[in-house]
Amino acid sequence: MKQPRFTVQEFHRQFPDNETCLKHLFETHHVHKQCPKCAEKGKYHLQFGTSHFVCQCGGHQISPKNGTIFHKSDTDLVKWYFAVFLMSQSRNGVAAKELERAVGVTYKTAWRMQKQIRLLMQEDVGLLTGEVEADETWIGGKRKRQGYRDNKTIVFGAVQRKGKVSTRIIPNSQEQTLLESVRDNVARGSNLMTDEWKAYKTVAILEDHNHSTVTHSKNQWRHGNTHTNTIEGFWSQLKRSIDGTYHVVSPKYLSSYLSEFQFRYNHGRTSDEHLFSFLLSRVGLQHVVAVQRIGACRSLRAA
Repeated sequence: MKQPRFTVQEFHRQFPDNETCLKHLFETHHVHKQCPKCAEKGKYHLQFGTSHFVCQCGGHQISPKNGTIFHKSDTDLVKWYFAVFLMSQSRNGVAAKELERAVGVTYKTAWRMQKQIRLLMQEDVGLLTGEVEADETWIGGKRKRQGYRDNKTIVFGAVQRKGKVSTRIIPNSQEQTLLESVRDNVARGSNLMTDEWKAYKTVAILEDHNHSTVTHSKNQWRHGNTHTNTIEGFWSQLKRSIDGTYHVVSPKYLSSYLSEFQFRYNHGRTSDEHLFSFLLSRVGLQHVVAVQRIGACRSLRAA
């Protein structure tokens, strides 16, 4: 499904100023709020010169930015909305320097805005089923002349064909590590397709997967319906974007970049609404807390 069209002209027409953005934020999350003072619903109005909505009785007020990624930010809300729009539009990501110029904020503010917006892109994909491709890749760092990987971060990924992708940073590609990664991301009994790395054979047996492989070391990229081209395509897009847009990504923040590209892959092709609107519906930090709790529970279960 092709993502609905939403141009920059339409953005500025729909969200021309701070007041419009504040009203949109309030209507999205608080429109049916009941006043604890007079028990009336839907009787709030924007207080002139502030970002607060006050009930007609005067006994209660709401700040729609509280509990969202905009909380305690002095940056105009219309700039925040435009930053969300830009990050939802780009297939290859948006550099903080580019955001600084486009939105009209300092580099420090642009970097923080990106970090907060990526929180909206965190999600628990759940277990993949059916035909699932799994693979690892190395991101960042430099290569020595001998060809060994130096200062790189290992990332595991699994993708369900015609479905979603799930990624995670792993310390190594040993059997136990891959077992935990596959167990947390792929449903038992799925059709697991990998390269010839021997650790996957044991993983498949322990997790009751129907396992098939391709031998990349012998230039075998497809054997019948068996291949890892889908996950390789995701890796290719991810690396091109990091190299071309961000140039260097610190291992400390790599997981948030993975969340961004995973989110865009998972929703950009299948969502019936523009990613900008979808992200705005998730601005409440309660969404992020819920995802973090799910991730923590899964980690404890795996342990």
